[in-house]
Amino acid sequence: MAEKRRRKRPTTTTGRLFRLTGMTTSIATRVAGHQVKGLFQSDTAKAADREKLMQHIGKEVAATLGEMKGAVMKVGQIASQMQDILPREISEQLKVLQNASAPMPFHVIRRQLEKELGDSIDALFAQFEDTPFAAASIGQVHRATTHEGDEVVVKVQYPAVKESIDSDMKHLRRILRLGSLLKVDEAALDGVFLEIRNQLEEELDYHQEASNLNQFREFHQHQPWLIIPRVYPSLSSEKVLTLSLERGTPLEQTNDENGFDQDTRNLLGTRLFDAIGEQIFRFRTVHCDPHPGNFAFRTDGSIVMYDFGAVKRLPDDDAELLRSIVKAALQENWGQLDNLLQTLGARKPDSQVSDQFYATWIEMLLRAFSSDPFDFAQSRLHTDIMKQVRKTPLEQMMKFQPSPRSLLIERVVSGHYWTLMNLGVNAAFRPNLERALNSEERASA
Repeated sequence: MAEKRRRKRPTTTTGRLFRLTGMTTSIATRVAGHQVKGLFQSDTAKAADREKLMQHIGKEVAATLGEMKGAVMKVGQIASQMQDILPREISEQLKVLQNASAPMPFHVIRRQLEKELGDSIDALFAQFEDTPFAAASIGQVHRATTHEGDEVVVKVQYPAVKESIDSDMKHLRRILRLGSLLKVDEAALDGVFLEIRNQLEEELDYHQEASNLNQFREFHQHQPWLIIPRVYPSLSSEKVLTLSLERGTPLEQTNDENGFDQDTRNLLGTRLFDAIGEQIFRFRTVHCDPHPGNFAFRTDGSIVMYDFGAVKRLPDDDAELLRSIVKAALQENWGQLDNLLQTLGARKPDSQVSDQFYATWIEMLLRAFSSDPFDFAQSRLHTDIMKQVRKTPLEQMMKFQPSPRSLLIERVVSGHYWTLMNLGVNAAFRPNLERALNSEERASA
């Protein structure tokens, strides 16, 4: 059977609206059919059909979002990590969006770049590679050479992305509401989507990203092993960003054959932890996209950090609240921890949580932060957590919900757990954690 031809990717606001509307209508029809059918089914048959429905919805959403790029795909990527918001069957299907980044045709990119910078590509650059070396949800990156001979990378935002944020998110929210798929209340969901929208708004402004890069470079001056690209202002705009080319080894190639022995990988892991810890508790401005493609590594122990569009600025109260939560967990002060989680908005009020519940979960979550070395290469922490989720009564899990105040920080922590696993780090992190918790604030630029 001939393979289905890939549908043309919409590059206008109207085209995106039609594609999203079609997906929403299709899913709504299936949900309605499932609800009618359920009137005549046993509970067992109804549950089995609901699981199939969730899987189908997940596949349809992932396929459409993967074609569309932009804000809706970015939200889908974040949603794939939100096990506590989405049914497991949907979040599992959405995981494909983490790497679903086929590039835009070069003529679209050329037109966007020349429109933004006001000149022909040949006048702007001595050399410009047509084929991108990286493509993501809201833009793609090309290598180039300036007329002064500098090797640079040029990040170009896809057309119609910024103009489509509100429409994209409205449709995604409507899909998540269908058939009572959500596990959190509307107020919590509103907060989560507002946080994601604010981050997207900032991420789509490359002037802001250029400012972020300069601020992070200044903050990390005392850590010269953290390499942050330099901005070329004359070759940048709101939708084009030109940066110095900073080379490094991708995460998946950090092995002995490429010069990364165990000691080097341990050093890289602890340095990455220290950098993120200082960003949270001192700088209070955090690089919030832990995707492996945003980091590269060198055998001298240096870390290259790319993509500063997704940055979370922590209000003082939030940073101190997070610090207090971790300290309460380390001290096994379950009553204080419970009160702090309610303040954060991660624990629903008007219910009780047992000390044993917290003892079980905190033991798992802090297992990697012992005073003894923890072997991330052999870690089964993620599978232990999922087993515990399945063992815990649903009414207990429903006492918790995502908090917009910590949503992106949780994404950073969980994302870098996988980074440390892939690096194969074997080190004791308790001293690094305590140093981060006891660090003093450094005023943001």
